Amino acid sequence: MWRLKSPRISSLVGRLSKIKASDVEVKRHRLCHSQVLASSPSNLPQTKCDPPETAVPRNYIGENVSRKDKNKYLYTTLLELNDSKEAVYGALDAWVAWEQNFPIASLKTILNSLEKEQQWHRVVQVIKWMLSKGQGMTMGTYGQLIRALDMDHRVEEAHKFWEMKIGTDLHSVPWQLCHLMISVYYRNNMLEDLVKLYKGLEAFDRKPRDKSIIQKVANAYEMLGLVQEKERVLEKYSYLFTEEGPTKRHGRNATKAKKCTFLPTEKCQQKQSREASSKEN
Repeated sequence: MWRLKSPRISSLVGRLSKIKASDVEVKRHRLCHSQVLASSPSNLPQTKCDPPETAVPRNYIGENVSRKDKNKYLYTTLLELNDSKEAVYGALDAWVAWEQNFPIASLKTILNSLEKEQQWHRVVQVIKWMLSKGQGMTMGTYGQLIRALDMDHRVEEAHKFWEMKIGTDLHSVPWQLCHLMISVYYRNNMLEDLVKLYKGLEAFDRKPRDKSIIQKVANAYEMLGLVQEKERVLEKYSYLFTEEGPTKRHGRNATKAKKCTFLPTEKCQQKQSREASSKEN
């Protein structure tokens, strides 16, 4: 056993007693200066004195997983979750947590897969989550939400969404989306709302190009007892029910016809004859 009275031990104890804990911390701080890994998405500092296993990985979690596998994982997770808004929103938040950019394309793919499986309630939840994040605010997404709400037997909610987000700007809403809403109203016997929408489109001189729209509008007028309005609509768009009337040319023929109108008659005839002879040869 050491003797504290020994000259060597007494000298060592005396030297140690003069060292302060703050001096040790300062020296350690000077030796272990912090350095931040620039490529780390979490921006967590790491010191040289930290053990190697505590180093922040340069590649963030999920970077080495393919996009296909990520989509498959989320799709499977959404199918297995219970019918809870909190559970679905939590799974979606966790899925995008490590994404540098919002994966709108992947979510569209997953939504299409959910539609094929007729998971309409889950489609509504995913789209509403996207909109709450300020993403996917397009007419295509709005139409997908309205269709899913209708198929999920939530037509009143679809009607409110239409009036709040889309119906206030009828002069620029695509006809495809208008036809969708007219079909929703017609299928759910909301005839007054159907007629109101059609009259709003007429006010902007929007002319439907599909006879099925006119037929639904005419039937709605008839069931509401507005026979004169029905006859007026059918007469106005009678050309849609026959082969006569304005037809739209497509493809190369339309382009050739357009170019020909700017040429003199003789040159146009010569050009057409050359094209016909070349086809025969």
